Amino acid sequence: MTFLHEGRSGSEGHRSPWSERTTLIGGASLVTLLATRKRTVKRRSAGRSASAQGTSVAADRTNSGLPLEILSAPRTLDSDEYLKKLGMPGEPPYTRGIRATMYRGRLWTMRQYAGFGTAKETNRRFKYLIAQGNEGLSVAFDLPTQMGYDSDAPLARGEVGRVGVAISTLEDMGVLFEGLPLDRVSTSMTINATAPILLALYIAVAESHGISRKVLRGTVQNDILKEYIARSTYIYPPAPSMRLALDVIEFCTKEVPRWNAISVSGYHIREAGATAVQEIAFTLANGIAYLDAAVARGLDVDAIAPQISFFLNAHIDLLEEVAKFRAARRLWASLMRDRFHAKRPESMALRFHAQTAGVTLTAQQPENNAVRVAVQALAAVLGGAQSVHTNSMDEALSLPSEKAVRLALRTQQILAHESGVANTVDPAGGSFVIESLTDRLESEAAALIRQVDRHGGMLKAIDSGWVQGQVADSAYRYQMELERGERTVVGVNAYTEEGEAIPVPKTNPKLAAERGRALDGFRKSRDRKAVARSLGRLEAVARGDANTMPAILEAVRAKVTLGEISDVLRSVFGTYRPRQDV
Repeated sequence: MTFLHEGRSGSEGHRSPWSERTTLIGGASLVTLLATRKRTVKRRSAGRSASAQGTSVAADRTNSGLPLEILSAPRTLDSDEYLKKLGMPGEPPYTRGIRATMYRGRLWTMRQYAGFGTAKETNRRFKYLIAQGNEGLSVAFDLPTQMGYDSDAPLARGEVGRVGVAISTLEDMGVLFEGLPLDRVSTSMTINATAPILLALYIAVAESHGISRKVLRGTVQNDILKEYIARSTYIYPPAPSMRLALDVIEFCTKEVPRWNAISVSGYHIREAGATAVQEIAFTLANGIAYLDAAVARGLDVDAIAPQISFFLNAHIDLLEEVAKFRAARRLWASLMRDRFHAKRPESMALRFHAQTAGVTLTAQQPENNAVRVAVQALAAVLGGAQSVHTNSMDEALSLPSEKAVRLALRTQQILAHESGVANTVDPAGGSFVIESLTDRLESEAAALIRQVDRHGGMLKAIDSGWVQGQVADSAYRYQMELERGERTVVGVNAYTEEGEAIPVPKTNPKLAAERGRALDGFRKSRDRKAVARSLGRLEAVARGDANTMPAILEAVRAKVTLGEISDVLRSVFGTYRPRQDV
């Protein structure tokens, strides 16, 4: 094996920032030798015994089921193929990263997800995280907020503040961000069906403090399609839901230029049981659906694409995950170039936030989760994430404790400042197994996207239940392999401990009543005529085809609640009922 160095690239007399191109070449004798050696070691490693202490040999496939060569061989790449498949960081197809210097220019944003109970409690946690070195805010909302219900709604009973913070009013949003520099900190909000309302509340709070919407930085998830696949926090049918998502994208393009108007999320699809290939394919297929809808609305691809970001899962199979991130970048660049004819390089760059895999956290021996999270965070960094959230070790049991949150953040800080993995761009690039897995994942994800196209695109594939069925089949296969002992999860089906006592914190039982009294006082303090006028205008806009964001922003300023806005939209759009045969 040798490396061929080319001193020049590009046109004669011009030296690119990457003046030394490195290409891997190999001879036939080496390939023959490796092929013979692989046959020998395969025979020696045949058989896979299981016991109460787990299997006695390593797996012959990835966590998602892709077959693994026991020894990966080098491939011959000429200069043209190298530039097409790998390229240089900061240049399409972005396999090696979207920035030329990656973390040598700027480390990833350490963005810990937080939200529980009241706005005041969550504000306290935000300030604690910032004091510990957290660089970006990330808000978790409770289920009533996600589903468009105020905290005192009958359907909110039992869920207020349980899995996130309860936000119903402009006053709540003001308390949530009190004392935080919204003109300097970036804020991510994991919200979908009610994303237009939460974004409007955020803008209204910022502008009440004299901060222009033009300088606000952050992300609103706004990915409603994956709700029909994985999470089920939808409200309206797909068509009006897509309209609302596009309203946010269009509004941000014109009014909030530094804001990521949508974060296309493979994270939750993977959590629902998808494989790495399915995560890439269905996430990018959702991205295609949003761009198709934007183009149909008359929006310019090169104007909106830079405001689209992605949210991917950092799962437990280190090598597969590193390759997955690289494959997703390369495939998205080719889709943007060939399918949407994007002209700006930044339109082809897949920017992504990674969160460690909640589904891999175990209630048994929760301390083990700290190790799992470290491995997953390493995968995200080796894969070139732009921001990372690390789960806390106790999240399988409850909302995370302060101690566990601190350890999760320290995990990222140790990776950034002590491990050395951030000091070189794409440090895993060139590994035979990483490059082989990158090619395989890209090829299989592209084939799966073609299947989506044959089903009429993502909207029709979701409506027919085909996508949900694909994910459900993968989840079932994984569970069966786990129960048969073909997969080992430490502390769950191997290396277990008897009589393990795990304390589980309880939520505040008085919270719902307290929220009800606060909402009652809020409603009594407002101008009822202004509320009625703004709701009437919102209904008229929703029944037409104008962008709903200005009317929603007017409504929240008039102190209309999240539930009241959602109820008006329910009356216009109706509610979604899922298929029962999926």
